[in-house]
Amino acid sequence: MATRIRLQRHGKKGKAFFHVVAADSRAKRDGKFIEKLGVYNPNTNPATIDLNFERTLHWVQVGAEMSDTARAILSYKGILFKNHLLKGVAKGAFTLEQAEEKFNAWLDQKAGIITKKVEGLEKASATDKAARLKAEADVNEARAKAIEEKNTPAVEEEASEEVEGEVAAEEATEETPAAEGEEPTAE
Repeated sequence: MATRIRLQRHGKKGKAFFHVVAADSRAKRDGKFIEKLGVYNPNTNPATIDLNFERTLHWVQVGAEMSDTARAILSYKGILFKNHLLKGVAKGAFTLEQAEEKFNAWLDQKAGIITKKVEGLEKASATDKAARLKAEADVNEARAKAIEEKNTPAVEEEASEEVEGEVAAEEATEETPAAEGEEPTAE
């Protein structure tokens, strides 16, 4: 029986998450499996990966094949690196303590990288939120100016109509006395 470490799809359409399983290579994708090794959720940023490290390492050591995605996940979590170090110990390249030191140093480096990514995402989110709030404030200010300008000309038009009415009244009063001052013509 050829054993394979692969992903089983779960979740709804567009929001898939996956179980990492050890299964017979002949079994269906979402079918029968030997052991559930963990969960992979690509919907979060960064992706959430929760694996049973010891059991997954066991399956890798006994020769389970891996799908491409499962290989990338196991490499990301350090299982393949740990397997590589343990093979080096078996060959006598270095001791188990040295292998543990190298692996712990790698884990610390990896944790630093992940922390920087999370901080960068939080900073980008905060910057994006501030930019959206500023843009919204600018739009609101522009709308307020437009409303103010719309209301202000209406007041000026009424004032200009009143001024025009006064000018017309003055012209009418000036013409009337001149008309009265004329002598009637005899016809």
